[in-house]
Amino acid sequence: MKNVFKSIAAVTVLAFNFAVNAQTQKNENSVLWEVSGNGLVKPSYLFGTIHMICGKDFVMKPKTADAFAKTAKLVLEINMSDVDELKIVQQAAVGKEPLSKTLSTKQIVQLEEVLKNNGGLTLAQVDSYTLETVMSLLFMKSFGCTDLKFYEMEFLAKAKESNKPIVGLEKATVQLDILSKSFTEDELIAYLQKIDSNMTKTMIKEYTSENIDGLYAMTTDKELMSATTKETLLNNRNMNWLKIMPEMMQKESVFFAVGSAHLAGDLGVINLLKKAGYTVKPIMN
Repeated sequence: MKNVFKSIAAVTVLAFNFAVNAQTQKNENSVLWEVSGNGLVKPSYLFGTIHMICGKDFVMKPKTADAFAKTAKLVLEINMSDVDELKIVQQAAVGKEPLSKTLSTKQIVQLEEVLKNNGGLTLAQVDSYTLETVMSLLFMKSFGCTDLKFYEMEFLAKAKESNKPIVGLEKATVQLDILSKSFTEDELIAYLQKIDSNMTKTMIKEYTSENIDGLYAMTTDKELMSATTKETLLNNRNMNWLKIMPEMMQKESVFFAVGSAHLAGDLGVINLLKKAGYTVKPIMN
């Protein structure tokens, strides 16, 4: 279960990254962006992750390695090198009460059907977990491989090798609180019903082509994510990050690695940085 706990820390946002929605401004296809100007002495870099991916699809392109090498600090959504932060995530994976006691009879039937069809699991096997944890487990299974790679973990290893400091944009308690309040149990079960290998294949295709607009569209489909949920999970968090990113970049060159869904959109990190006066340009292949 150790690997499961690690994956939960890495996919707390991935668990809500699917669908199709219009976007007003098209971005170039790149998951790596340079942030400069507005008084910065050195540029910083913004990288969009997919959180996890099969080994055969994992790529750390030279442009990414080069940008990482130029920076003095690694910043993730949460500091996954902090043992206390990981403990909080691990503890949150287990529910306060069994799902069999908190869900209605109808919800239990729906969940059992999802587990049977997509995960090969039983309710008894996941009864002590939260629905968010079950979602993470099903996403892991939908990749259809046993050699899952985590971009955050790769960056953590690189940072430790080069003695780069590692910090988080938000605390694990904050992130988990946001996730717990974003969806009702019915909405989560409806989301579970949508998870399958085809969805995952589409996501991988969009990511490997570095189509951040496509990934954003998959995240914000109105059938799966309400306007309120979008505001809570993406927009508000992006704006909160923009309150602390400038000070970080002013002090030194920073490598930010966050879920790709946070990059695009009118209130995405790229556009918010531009509105704040920074020059933000894609680093192409």
